Amino acid sequence: MRLLSVNVGRPHRSDHTDQAQGVTGIRKQPVEGPVAVAAPGPKGTGGSGLAGDSVCDLRHHGGNDQAVYAFAREDLDGWEAELGRPLPNGSFGENLTTTGVDVNGALIGERWRVGPDLLLEVCAARIPCLTFQGELGEMGVLPAKGGRPGAGWVKRFTRAAAPGAYLRVVEPGSIRVGDPVRVEHRPEHEVTVSFLFRAETLERELLPRILAAGDALHPEALAEARRYAGEHAS
Repeated sequence: MRLLSVNVGRPHRSDHTDQAQGVTGIRKQPVEGPVAVAAPGPKGTGGSGLAGDSVCDLRHHGGNDQAVYAFAREDLDGWEAELGRPLPNGSFGENLTTTGVDVNGALIGERWRVGPDLLLEVCAARIPCLTFQGELGEMGVLPAKGGRPGAGWVKRFTRAAAPGAYLRVVEPGSIRVGDPVRVEHRPEHEVTVSFLFRAETLERELLPRILAAGDALHPEALAEARRYAGEHAS
């Protein structure tokens, strides 16, 4: 398990965001490093955990509980085959492109040691947005498997339930391409990144079960699950 690339983005203008300045940092490019990684601060004030990486829309992105975004190269390869075009590392806006890591099977609260110093904790699933769809150039309708009419990118990505993971910084450090990724702690519950994503999107009846992950969850997901469980208590 290791990093194939470390990716950062700079602000650029986009027609696909409702952010006031009309800019986004979703286009990430690999850098050699080392790249310093640290907790950026609370949501709304803190951006990315990676030095040199821009988060432009602080309403929905960035902050301590979305400090680092990881996506597996294996999943990018699957989408390459689906879309019929190359998807370089960083194409999905990920900071870390991994290989050999089961990113979507990671448990909420699972901790990864990346390189010698950095310690990250899995805490959230990436929810796709229209900026992601537009910047990827998948605004139209895609054919579904079996020849049936397809859905737009956001719907297709959602149905795949392989969103990649947001991580918070537990111990800061510097990372570079090729650094090993080691799982140092794995909780004893069922709430994987994929399970959480399904609960937050198409299978909301699963929301009460994500409470098993407790305070390791992104605070917004924790609050939503508690609200849903209260409303649907028998």
